[in-house]
Amino acid sequence: MPNAVGLAEITAMPHRMELAALGATGTGEVIWHADHNRRLKIRLDEWQAPG
Repeated sequence: MPNAVGLAEITAMPHRMELAALGATGTGEVIWHADHNRRLKIRLDEWQAPG
């Protein structure tokens, strides 16, 4: 869903990579979902700085 807003919990990331800045946008793939409470787990692919 384009322009969806959510909370990303970062549990692991490559060395020397920086966390996304506040306001950054990202892309990813849904790897799990629960219909009863409308929750998703998304594997983040990349993010872009705001602006």
